[in-house]
Amino acid sequence: MGPERGESLAAFDLLAPAPVQHGDAQHGDAQHGDAQHGDVDRRDHARDLHLDQIVSAITRDDDTLETWYFTRTRDVATVQHRHEVFGDLEDSGVWAAVGELCASLREVVSHLAQARAMRVAQQRQAWTLDAAAIYCAAVRKLTKELGGAPLASRGLQDFRRYLEAYAGSEAFERLEAETTECKDALAGVSYCVQIDGGRVTVRRTAGEADYSEEIQSVFERFRQGAVRRYLIDYRMWPGMTRVGEQILALVVRLFPDEFSLLAVHFERHGGFLDPGVHRFYRELQFYVSYREHIDPMRAAGLTFCYPEVDAQSKEELAEDTFDLSLASMLLAEGGTVVTNDLRLDPGERIFVVSGPNQGGKTTFARTFGQLHHLAAIGVPVPGRRARLYLCDRIFTHFEREEELSTLTGKLETDLVEMQRTLRSATPRSVVIMNEVFSSTSLEDARFLGTEAMRCLVDLDCLAVYVTFIDELASFAPSVVSMISTIVPEDPATRTFKVVRAPANGLAYALSLAQKHRLTYPQLLERIS
Repeated sequence: MGPERGESLAAFDLLAPAPVQHGDAQHGDAQHGDAQHGDVDRRDHARDLHLDQIVSAITRDDDTLETWYFTRTRDVATVQHRHEVFGDLEDSGVWAAVGELCASLREVVSHLAQARAMRVAQQRQAWTLDAAAIYCAAVRKLTKELGGAPLASRGLQDFRRYLEAYAGSEAFERLEAETTECKDALAGVSYCVQIDGGRVTVRRTAGEADYSEEIQSVFERFRQGAVRRYLIDYRMWPGMTRVGEQILALVVRLFPDEFSLLAVHFERHGGFLDPGVHRFYRELQFYVSYREHIDPMRAAGLTFCYPEVDAQSKEELAEDTFDLSLASMLLAEGGTVVTNDLRLDPGERIFVVSGPNQGGKTTFARTFGQLHHLAAIGVPVPGRRARLYLCDRIFTHFEREEELSTLTGKLETDLVEMQRTLRSATPRSVVIMNEVFSSTSLEDARFLGTEAMRCLVDLDCLAVYVTFIDELASFAPSVVSMISTIVPEDPATRTFKVVRAPANGLAYALSLAQKHRLTYPQLLERIS
């Protein structure tokens, strides 16, 4: 679009604070990407934490968006930068404006993709012209609506300046004017098609009546209130048949000036889509897709907040937090979401979670991991208030069925994975262990759990350990005991609340009773 375009590309960044320029105008944009924004997660923990389900639902399998959602940053400034953009989008006017832009540019991209697949030159040129008209209107409208918007984020403020400079550039004004001129010229193309047997004649119109208007006026008298629409929409390829192509060729001969203008427009502006505007549209999808995912949960009364993140302090809290994947499922089924609180005071590092089975322990562990992942990609997290540590990696060990293909026992697999984790984890990592070593005896599980806890304490990382070994809940001063609770009057009923409390000694007993089918519901079933 002009020599100024390359220079402007580094002027804004929605996903991270814009880099400092060093002479080369393209330098900032050349560095734009995953390396600038964080480390691409290997996704080892995605299945355990249900992050794969969450991201798939948000991105609808868009590869670029998936990469951004699995790219955690270690930079507090980048997280705050994204929070500010999300904050601006909370304004209804800004949200509506960017929503309209997204819809328009989605249509533009679709038009251009269709145009590239068309074999008739004039049709390819016309679809590109229509795309340019939609694009110009969208850019002009967004420029106007962002002009007076109360933007606080650096990302959107920088883009507003970029957009104003682009919309006021000679290149864009020429595109806009020549697009309007070409559209007006083609709107004046009017012709008649006469079919006589196998002969088709095309000529200019000569004042013939518009029968469609006449027919509509005749039937208008029969209209009574709202009329049901009986038309059926067919998904058809918008290309042309051979007959249509021949008719178009004759129309081009009848209106050479108009179609010459169309060809010139395509030659000059075939690549009209500005890289900066397109990049803004792509990066904006990160924010829009997440907002669209959590808005129904907000409407149902669940709260989301912008967490305070810290790369140094490991004091943490989250109030009224919940498992994002479970909440989506429960709300879809008309269920109720139970929220929980968590807190790590100075010197505390490890949650040991015990209690009866099916009481919410695994959900608590999964929530803890989700919170740290979501905080590190800079999006609002589930909860009324949160303060979270910015970790480098998340390691998970969840109980799985034994796989015959590995030719190893479940205990051996657990030990190998645990060794790999403890060798790779750093003091900045988060480790989540859920019911590991459950395939062995109580004494062996106690011994192995104790050794694992010793390593975690020495490592000084943040961790959650879901276990039936109650002794681990008081292993060290850095350990916090959490238990899943039941209804006191009905021990078989779970509250799904996980609270700070000393381990009550019932977890392993319940585990054994369930294993041997001796719980109250199981005994009733067997007796009956």
